[in-house]
Amino acid sequence: MSDRNPNSQQDPQFNDELEDENFISKTELKRQAKEHQKLGESIVNLTPAHLDTVPLDEELADAVNVARNVSRKKEGFRRQLQFIGKLLRQRDTTAIEEAMAKLAHQHQASNVAFHKLEKAREAVIEQGDSAIQALIEEYPSLDRQKLRQFHRQVKKEQEKNAPPRAFRELFQYLKEVIHED
Repeated sequence: MSDRNPNSQQDPQFNDELEDENFISKTELKRQAKEHQKLGESIVNLTPAHLDTVPLDEELADAVNVARNVSRKKEGFRRQLQFIGKLLRQRDTTAIEEAMAKLAHQHQASNVAFHKLEKAREAVIEQGDSAIQALIEEYPSLDRQKLRQFHRQVKKEQEKNAPPRAFRELFQYLKEVIHED
């Protein structure tokens, strides 16, 4: 008769499988550490306004502030980034990563809008009335007369090699009106 209870002792093969699932190689740990350190560096490089949108606990926020105050040329900055990476490894970073992704998306969207404005300005300058008509159809709040005036002023500036004042003013006008729509 056996004194063993089948439930009291686990199968050794089962234990090996569990260890294999939980095993993380040293290389993988180093890669994760480097990723967390990069995330920390991108947090440190944020503007104060953007930094306020990232959910950081008090300890992590203090570490980020210390890194921002340390000279970037010194060894202390590198060590502080490593410390921030260590703090990030000890936390669930999904909320922080989501906030950083949202900021990156906002940056991309503003770049797309900026390029769209540049293309509209170039079209007004190069194509004249046809581009002005197309812009007015897309953005009815634009003033046709003002756009034609900008077109003429920019052409005169280009002929005289004068400073591009009207060129800049046209961009600002498009930016103001198109962003309102």
